[in-house]
Amino acid sequence: MWTLVGRGWGCARALAPRATGAALLGGPGPRPAPTFGAAPESWATDRLYSSAEFKEKLDMSRFPVENIRNFSIIAHVDHGKSTLADRLLELTGTIDKTKNNKQVLDKLQVERERGITVKAQTASLFYNCEGKQYLLNLIDTPGHVDFSYEVSRSLSACQGVLLVVDANEGIQAQTVANFFLAFEAQLSVIPVINKIDLKNADPERVENQIEKLFDIPSDECIKISAKLGTNVESVLQAVIERIPPPKVHRKNPLRALVFDSTFDQYRGVIANVALFDGVVSKGDKIVSAHTQKTYEVNEVGVLNPNEQPTHKLYAGQVGYLIAGMKDVTEAQIGDTLYLHKQPVEPLPGFKSAKPMVFAGMYPLDQSEYNNLKSAIEKLTLNDSSVTVHRDSSLALGAGWRLGFLGLLHMEVFNQRLEQEYNASVILTTPTVPYKAVLSSSKLIKARRAVQKNMIFIDQNRVMLKYLFPLNEIVVDFYDSLKSLSSGYASFDYEEAGYQTAELVKMDILLNGNTVEELVTVVHKDKAHSIGKAICERLRDSLPRQLFEIAIQAAIGSKIIARETVKAYRKNVLAKCYGGDITRKMKLLKRQAEGKKKLRKIGNVEVPKDAFIKVLKTVF
Repeated sequence: MWTLVGRGWGCARALAPRATGAALLGGPGPRPAPTFGAAPESWATDRLYSSAEFKEKLDMSRFPVENIRNFSIIAHVDHGKSTLADRLLELTGTIDKTKNNKQVLDKLQVERERGITVKAQTASLFYNCEGKQYLLNLIDTPGHVDFSYEVSRSLSACQGVLLVVDANEGIQAQTVANFFLAFEAQLSVIPVINKIDLKNADPERVENQIEKLFDIPSDECIKISAKLGTNVESVLQAVIERIPPPKVHRKNPLRALVFDSTFDQYRGVIANVALFDGVVSKGDKIVSAHTQKTYEVNEVGVLNPNEQPTHKLYAGQVGYLIAGMKDVTEAQIGDTLYLHKQPVEPLPGFKSAKPMVFAGMYPLDQSEYNNLKSAIEKLTLNDSSVTVHRDSSLALGAGWRLGFLGLLHMEVFNQRLEQEYNASVILTTPTVPYKAVLSSSKLIKARRAVQKNMIFIDQNRVMLKYLFPLNEIVVDFYDSLKSLSSGYASFDYEEAGYQTAELVKMDILLNGNTVEELVTVVHKDKAHSIGKAICERLRDSLPRQLFEIAIQAAIGSKIIARETVKAYRKNVLAKCYGGDITRKMKLLKRQAEGKKKLRKIGNVEVPKDAFIKVLKTVF
């Protein structure tokens, strides 16, 4: 249930007087610093980072805690998070300003192909304001509901967020969900209204929505066009003024949180860490609180946005750490790292993600099982929200049962396996978990939608809350919603517990024999349509035999759907030229008796490609 909050939502007030300043360099090459006003004379004596220093290791001790800001960009999908991140990188001199700067932080091939962010990415920005050098650690997060776990993990390393809202679309479902993630984490929230350059943009309407739904005063909203760069510099000013520095202690023993990680085949695990206490440098011996194993640090650094080695990392900073972890099971998201012989109390870590969609995954060829196993382990290191359990199928062989946060999450995971690890897999139809008891009463997540709440955000927008059966929304509900609303409606969901429902076990029979691999649990009202669809797919997939094949869908002893694969038929009358009709009837009768006998003793073997066609098709 959504809950409106009072005015004390905890946004940090200005920590420094508002003033015009200048953005500062910071990239791998010389470039002029864009100015936003007259630069103070004192800047001439300030030491600025040069291109030579960027080629060497950075000295992170030059950034005291009070000059550090850690923040994330959160928004609904397609509201302009990645575009805003590109402009911030340009304004701080982190990257050159070119026309090709699109989705700079989206490094995965699947992200660029689909035009969405699926993986949170970190970048350290160096910015000069009023003669002070600031370290701004930016984390660009996904906007789709299926990747909300990425957002929640990223917020653990931040003290504030930029809440981006489309000036044309206004507040949508994931805008609300992400706001409450930040609110529950007690982070400062800076509302940013983007795309004010659009013809139908209505920033005043969006301001009223933000004030009404989130109780954030409209005068705190920043209106920008990330695409054109309009007023983006004021976002950097707001980050410095409204987001507090991290509360850390550099004199205490090291305590670092692993909030993300990737696997490099040459260097092993690369852990993204946020330091809450202490200092870490190359050569230090660190211990994992999860495994109690000791490692020697090989490299530390920041992402700028590519890896930039540093001498040390200090409390309050966000960076990466390489310590020779060669096994993917050694790096756990949410783990706490500390110095050898200086144990500390582990950080809380993260709440485990709850999978909402399940699917079976099998190698196309069982000889590729070990290679696929290694690929899944490495990819789940980078995406810890995926749950993995071993499974097997009589038709498809050994494999795994994977749990995902949604259908898009499942598609992206499969696509990353193919693109990053060259793995070809069989991904079966997604299912949802069921609970069953032997007393014959059956439990399933709520089946039919029941309206629970309705809130009018403004004259043109309403937020509806329904209690839905999970099995109704994990397949094509989101696509149907977008189609029916011409793309204007948005959707978010969360787990709501189990409720009773009329479920039945549906068997698929071939010539009266049950095919165990195709047995499924369906709702009573949809049993006929689903059974008929499976029978039709099998009819089109099974090869013809010398005898007729009866394909049936049954609930108990009741047949609810049937299709038939016709038998090959030899023309036994080909040599009969005229003659008595009884001769022809005798030949036809003998052929029919032979086929009947063959059907009794013949077994129907379902080829693997037929299973694949049926299982891969979404009901």
